[in-house]
Amino acid sequence: MRPVLTPAEMGEADRRTIAAGTPVDVLMERAGRAVAWTARREMGGTYGRRVVVVCGKGNNGGDGHVSARALREWGVRVDVFTLDAGVDRQLCERALLRADAFVDAMFGTGFRGALDGDAAWVAGAVDAVLGPCVAVDIPSGVNGQTGAVDGEAVRASHTVTFSALKPGLVFQPGAGHAGEVEVADIGIDLGSPSVFVPEVLDLALELPDRAPDAHKWLSGAFVVGGSGGMTGAPSFVSHAAMRAGAGIVWCGVPGEEAAARASGTEVITKALPATAHGALDEPAAAEVLAAADRFRVLVVGPGLGRDDRTAAAVRRIVAEAPVPLVLDADGLNALDGDVGPLRARRAPAVLTPHAGEYVHLAGEKVGPDRLAAARRLAERAHAVVLLKGPGEVIADGATRAAINTTGGPWLATAGTGDVLSGIIGGFLARGAEPFWAATAGAFTHGRAADAAGHTGLVAGDLIAALPAAIRSLESLESMEE
Repeated sequence: MRPVLTPAEMGEADRRTIAAGTPVDVLMERAGRAVAWTARREMGGTYGRRVVVVCGKGNNGGDGHVSARALREWGVRVDVFTLDAGVDRQLCERALLRADAFVDAMFGTGFRGALDGDAAWVAGAVDAVLGPCVAVDIPSGVNGQTGAVDGEAVRASHTVTFSALKPGLVFQPGAGHAGEVEVADIGIDLGSPSVFVPEVLDLALELPDRAPDAHKWLSGAFVVGGSGGMTGAPSFVSHAAMRAGAGIVWCGVPGEEAAARASGTEVITKALPATAHGALDEPAAAEVLAAADRFRVLVVGPGLGRDDRTAAAVRRIVAEAPVPLVLDADGLNALDGDVGPLRARRAPAVLTPHAGEYVHLAGEKVGPDRLAAARRLAERAHAVVLLKGPGEVIADGATRAAINTTGGPWLATAGTGDVLSGIIGGFLARGAEPFWAATAGAFTHGRAADAAGHTGLVAGDLIAALPAAIRSLESLESMEE
């Protein structure tokens, strides 16, 4: 896994390392030379090359001065401009037009707000450089905590960050400004990071294999969803769960007619009590709870609608179901901001809200700090929270959090969220621990989109691509062994 440290955590790691005996100028020398090496590599050498370095205050500017010195030692012609002294814009513009690379050392990960003055002008002018634009630690103008950009910001082709990723390099739009990110080890003691970007091998080792004597009921999943005209959503969940490893899946939908329409595949459809308008009726809760202990996971929510009797049924199921639960879509909306049923549970729960569902459940907007938002809800609800959207966050309270970087805007189409819930449900049915089921689910969801192809992607394509995406994880696990 790739550790992620917030700016505050990175500052503490710096202080801890310096207190242990590594001088700050040694750390700065290592950092600046790492930046210089990246510029040198990306320029394809040093002979006849010219580089512009713009430095701000503090350590970030110090790293820039070190990189300029190192490049000069290798024979590169370097023009250095400093914000403190004021940037001669005419001179700087001429230097940028003939430069083979640019090094942005203006502001570091502690930056907040918007660039102004010379810094804003430089950020807008660096597009004149035909070669690489290398940012020191983070592109100037990007908020290191959230990835937010307010106004001008440097668009780097490469970012050299030190010892660990920062949230601003992972979340959009900061990630889009960072280009290719290289983590340079400069000898900082990171402690025990609680946030990370998962990698393939991490997830492969956390997905249990089926036992040699396994049978279908050892990995069963029960999906509850649907309403009048909305039976496709629980169907997507159910088929994704089977592809992700569930041995048997019941899909409970309201009414005999809906169950009949959804039947005829490997998924077993079950008719649940329905209202006159085809919504899940309150007595359905008793039927679901009576059958729940036959399964290893319960997935509730997709396509349920907003009927009051449906909400009452969902609240009872959430509070009393004795098995792990994935709660999504209208299952989240049914709680109407009351996490009491979740806190009453004895078995774990995974919540998968998008920004709108988060507001309905948490009573506040996600805001710019997605990591903090997911952690707050996880702690309040006593659940694992997968906050959907660009830069998915999977949080288990304050204990640990993962930031998923697979996927992209091609997943913004109807039904893909249902597939994600099904993948998580399938991994829970296999016996994965809830945090890792959610983390592996988000990762695999994005990988399946890559396997299916991004152009014209629809939810059904993801389900068909799941075996290939999951097989890549399982094959890595066997290689490790």
